[in-house]
Amino acid sequence: MRWFRQEGEHTAGVTATPRQERYAGAFWRVIAAVLIAASAAAARHPKRGRTTAGVLLEPPSGKSYHGVFPGGTNGMGGDITPSDLKRYQRAIGKRPTWVYFCNNWFESPAFPLRTATWIRANGSVPYIRLMLLSSARIPRPDPVYSLEKIIAGELDENLRNWMREARKFATPLLAEYGVEVNGWWFPWNGLYNRGEGAYEDSVARFREAYRHIIRIARAEGAHNIRWVFHVDPWDEPVEEWNRFENYYPGDEWIDWVGVSVYGRQVPKDRHTVSFRFQMDWVYERLQRLTDKPVIVCEFGTIRDEQQAAWAEAALADLLGGRWPNVIGFSWWNAAFKNDPVTGRWSNMRVQENPALVAVFRKYVGKERSVISRPLVRPLKLKER
Repeated sequence: MRWFRQEGEHTAGVTATPRQERYAGAFWRVIAAVLIAASAAAARHPKRGRTTAGVLLEPPSGKSYHGVFPGGTNGMGGDITPSDLKRYQRAIGKRPTWVYFCNNWFESPAFPLRTATWIRANGSVPYIRLMLLSSARIPRPDPVYSLEKIIAGELDENLRNWMREARKFATPLLAEYGVEVNGWWFPWNGLYNRGEGAYEDSVARFREAYRHIIRIARAEGAHNIRWVFHVDPWDEPVEEWNRFENYYPGDEWIDWVGVSVYGRQVPKDRHTVSFRFQMDWVYERLQRLTDKPVIVCEFGTIRDEQQAAWAEAALADLLGGRWPNVIGFSWWNAAFKNDPVTGRWSNMRVQENPALVAVFRKYVGKERSVISRPLVRPLKLKER
């Protein structure tokens, strides 16, 4: 935006008392076998809050993950709370696979351990948007966290510390840098980083900056992170050099590709563009770019007479197989002030529109193909 697999959770209690002494050996062999099987299942389907090291896998065929950005109050995405998440969960009737939030470096360049920890305790995966910004005003270009400084290694100490803490966190993480890079509204866009060179040079700097960040993550052993390349459907400015394909770091660096798709974002938007129209356009381009799994990192539309219908059409298409390589989606469940003069608000919160609650309960809360529990591959992360 401008600015554990549910059915796989098997728990079994076994209580038995052998009637005769001679059955004791057989009984305990059965118990041992059950415990071994349960341990193997737990490694693949860890319970809420468990700290077994691992990396998030794609959901099984025919299943979808779902996530949420649960809100916050300051409009910068880093101040989400457990209460924000609980309100969304109660409304839809299901726990999200991941919880999306911003790690704003003007607030702190440290790994957001506190937020990530309560998200994990909820049974969800923290999805961290690395926002290398020096101010909430979103300076363009950013004088502190520029692409050139990333590439030159001037931010390596902060990045290494971040990745070390991510490795110690151990359980699965999703992370991204350069959200909606093909949009003029963020400082990593090619408009702001060319120096004396061409715009193509600026785009190349982004590719190398993102690779540099991931290179540090790998060097520090943070293999529990899935890295996402996150774009907007529409290249703004509309220039050949600014096509999102040009920013892609490459398959050897990126795990999943993602997109933001919105209807109306502010009340002054006169028309609501359908989710299908935008997703058809961006999905075709993504499929030509890579065969990596696709997620809808953000989608939403403000509360109006069309909100519930827009969301229902989007969810019906997402779950109907129209875009086969899409493995998950997350709603932008926020309300934010969009006009400092009039004080008008844009409200996308599911829980504040009964019609939207009904849509999400039908297509997410009660839908068996939409799973909560992340599927995890265990890892052995080395201490450093």
